[in-house]
Amino acid sequence: MENCIFCKIASKEIEAEIVHEGDGWIAFKDLNPIAPVHVLIVPKEHIVSIEKTDNTALLGKLLTAAAKTAHKLKLSENGYRVVNNIGVYGGQTVPHLHFHLLGGRQMGWPPG
Repeated sequence: MENCIFCKIASKEIEAEIVHEGDGWIAFKDLNPIAPVHVLIVPKEHIVSIEKTDNTALLGKLLTAAAKTAHKLKLSENGYRVVNNIGVYGGQTVPHLHFHLLGGRQMGWPPG
């Protein structure tokens, strides 16, 4: 999508602190972190949300990318959280499918 910031980051038109990248996805540090480690994992293809795709292979790839990125950032030993927000009430502020990888501290519950 033409004005999508995540598409521009994925195509490297806009700089971001990339921490990991794979076939069809990219992981980069969130500019407004809510945890010591806060990384966004996004598909390089523009998809608005999980509500707008039935591509289970891509969704599986993104979740695997989250686990691989967590391992690379040494979050696996103590644990981490993977979050996907959908729509306005779900807290989605960028209309491009993305997963938040949060770690580096104890997460609270309930989250919202």
